[in-house]
This record gives sequence, structure tokens and C-alpha cells, in this order.
Amino acid sequence: MKKIFQTSIAILSLIFVLSACSSQKGTVSSNVSRGKFVGTWTLNNVSYDGLVQNAVQRVFDQAPPEAFVGSTWKLTNSGNGIYTLSNGTSQTIFWSVYNGGSTGTQFQFKKLYQGDKAKEVQEGYRLDIASNDGSTMTLKSPVAIGGGTGYIIYSFSKSN
Repeated sequence: MKKIFQTSIAILSLIFVLSACSSQKGTVSSNVSRGKFVGTWTLNNVSYDGLVQNAVQRVFDQAPPEAFVGSTWKLTNSGNGIYTLSNGTSQTIFWSVYNGGSTGTQFQFKKLYQGDKAKEVQEGYRLDIASNDGSTMTLKSPVAIGGGTGYIIYSFSKSN
């Protein structure tokens, strides 16, 4: 009986070691390549999930969400960028992709003003990356409502 027990423990240990060393083929990395963001993007649509339209009056401390429809976002590989609203208002930004944490992968940016250095600006914005295939992109901005979370959904298409 003791021999069967020892053999069973040895086999279980071997199975455990082999399963721990094997590759995990079913997992997909949530990391999104920075290169998929580089280029000029047009914000085609703003929609809402769990929020009623006009529930949020200002986004990015600038304008209502609908004012961003038709805006262009030029993002360079260096992290510099600029977005221009359809009314001609432009804003210089420094952007990056945040991979990790419990929030998942996020697009983040800081607004820069004349003379600002990105490393000195402490405040910014993070949007959840719902998808980015290099030609279309969907970003979701979480908004706390009551005891839950609603989202403003931004749908982009790449211009170049």
C-alpha cells in the first residue's frame, strides 16, 4: 500500500511539473502594440454604454463628447500628438499605451500647453482600449454612476 501511495505521489508531482512548464496556448496577451496607434485618426462616432446622452457635459476638461465627433488625432511614434476638433480648436498632447494592472490595456494622454514638458505634467486621461486593429479603434472612457460604471465609447478610423 505504501508503494502505491509513493508511486501515485511521484506521478502527480511529475504531472504538476510538466503542466507548469508547458506553454499556455490558449492565453492571449492583452498588450497592444504602440505602433498600431501611430498615424492620423478621425473620431467618427461617440456612443454610450450605461449612460444617457448628455449625461456627461465635458470630457477631457474641454467640451461635450459630441464636440469631438469629426476631430482628427495625429499620433507620432515619439509620443507627441495633437488633436483638432471640427471647430478648429487644437490641443497638443503626449500619449502612450499603458499595459497592465487590473484595468487592462489603456490609451493615456496628457494635455500639453506652451512650455510644458510631458514629464512635468502630472494629470492626464486614461481610456480603456476596447479594440485596435491598426485601421479602426474603439476607446472607452469609464464614468462612475451611482454604484456602477458607464462608458463613453469613441470609435475611430485611421486616415493614413
